[in-house]
Amino acid sequence: MVAPLKLISHKLCPYVQRAVITLTEKGVAFERIDIDLANKPDWFLAISPLGKTPVLQVGDTAIFESAVILEYLEETERKPLHPADPLARAEHRAWIEFGSAVLNDIAGFYAAKDEAALKAKTAQLEQRFARLEARLVAAPWFDGEHFSLVDAVFGPVFRYFDVFDVIADFGILAGKPKLARWRKSLDARPSVRSAVSADYPMLLRDFIERRQSWLSHLQAEARAAA
Repeated sequence: MVAPLKLISHKLCPYVQRAVITLTEKGVAFERIDIDLANKPDWFLAISPLGKTPVLQVGDTAIFESAVILEYLEETERKPLHPADPLARAEHRAWIEFGSAVLNDIAGFYAAKDEAALKAKTAQLEQRFARLEARLVAAPWFDGEHFSLVDAVFGPVFRYFDVFDVIADFGILAGKPKLARWRKSLDARPSVRSAVSADYPMLLRDFIERRQSWLSHLQAEARAAA
């Protein structure tokens, strides 16, 4: 008997999204349970040593950390999303780590307290995406015709920019045609689109507002000018 899967989730968490996209691509049935990370329930803290989402419960066993969850799904479920070649697979794993570094930079971007800090984070992100542009195939996916775990990781990354782009033109993705093509392909992918609820943009805007950061200030200005 196959153990039931439960994904403990937060509506905004990009690491949850990569797990949801992977489960969806593989056609795996699972139950999604959203929690409030600002008010973590005791049962969640009991199964999540780091107190973070996602957590995948496989029967009575809890797996935490999204990269580990992705690898577990790759090892146990059909429709592999990693390349078959060991060297290509290792390179893809490295770019998944790069995706996590980009998410850390995005967190610094939306939390930057003043204009100078925001500009520094903007430059850092632009450099990250320039490196990615140089490697990217985007025909239509990261490495060509086959959707991979790297694609699952970057779908949530580009989703941030759907909201950032409404606030201002930060130029982070400008002049990167392969990234633009990849972003468009990811945005149209059903698994990527369905990884968040319809109210995701509103929730992200509210989250940015509560940060009381320089991006919060720019968002307020953009709303006032609309």
